[in-house]
Amino acid sequence: MPRMTRIGILTGGGDCPGLNAVIRGIVRKGVKVHGYEFTGFRYGWAGVLEDNAIELDIERTSGLLPRGGTILGTSRTNPYKGEGDGTALVRASMERNGVDALIPIGGDDTLGVARRLAADGVPVVGVPKTIDNDIAGTDYTFGFDTAVQVATDAIDRLHTTAESHNRVLVVEVMGRHAGWIAAHAGMAGGADAILVPEKPFDLDEVCAHLRARHERGRSFSIVVASEGAHPKAGDLTLKNEEVDEFGHVRLGGIAAWLEKEIEGRTGYETRMVVLGHVQRGGTPTAYDRVLATRYGVAAVDAVARGESGVMVALRGTEVITVDILEALENNKLLDPRLYETAEVFFG
Repeated sequence: MPRMTRIGILTGGGDCPGLNAVIRGIVRKGVKVHGYEFTGFRYGWAGVLEDNAIELDIERTSGLLPRGGTILGTSRTNPYKGEGDGTALVRASMERNGVDALIPIGGDDTLGVARRLAADGVPVVGVPKTIDNDIAGTDYTFGFDTAVQVATDAIDRLHTTAESHNRVLVVEVMGRHAGWIAAHAGMAGGADAILVPEKPFDLDEVCAHLRARHERGRSFSIVVASEGAHPKAGDLTLKNEEVDEFGHVRLGGIAAWLEKEIEGRTGYETRMVVLGHVQRGGTPTAYDRVLATRYGVAAVDAVARGESGVMVALRGTEVITVDILEALENNKLLDPRLYETAEVFFG
């Protein structure tokens, strides 16, 4: 009797709400409809290279829908770092573990590895994942809606403390190169200024908005800033210059800089709040649970059709497959029309 098809699943890059729902969707559809078996590689591509694997079945993936994080763990390991042949290493691991195809769930780095593998003949179907919602080729990524809701809840709470103390509060949210979280959460939370990487800001203009607001009798203000936001004359603010295996620096520090500058220029007492990883943690929203489930089901169906070198994507209301290259050509930046709408409410 021929061996049953076995698929390897891994999660790479930063964690975000909805990853477990994707895993659950892949396994449930794969077992019940296609008769597949599944191996989960722990800690991203590191698990593939190190044979750190576990068996995944319906029982082991039950109860995952509301659970944040990823049961497989994650890392930013790059199989192609250095002089090694990443494809050969991954192929050897697949053979040792009896895996016939891979479904990696991750952002542009994880998907970049997936595309190189597919180009070398390894069967791969990707699932796009980024909390920043900046992967091209898909309208939305899971985890983004949850991050926006967390940030909006925080802004709502900060309004009352800012008003009580007559303060300006600067709220730093995630967003390395795209301001989707800042724009959505800032609009939903009624921010008085929103600063995003796509639109370098003039600090004098920001302070003018805040002064105009105070002159109208409003004694407090909320400024929402993406971690990658920067002034017109400046560069991205760096917390440190260390890089990960894909060459990315860690961004941060914009809120601390704004706190000092705004207070110095306006005289208004200013405090910062950095939401950081709280945006990644906890249970996913209903929207993210549904989207992640649809992505998982669509990914395993694509494997069953023999597709490779593709990723699942949301286009309108439909989940389809597109060439992974679409996700890698450039970042999906904030729609300028959305920012124009937000600007109506500044100051």
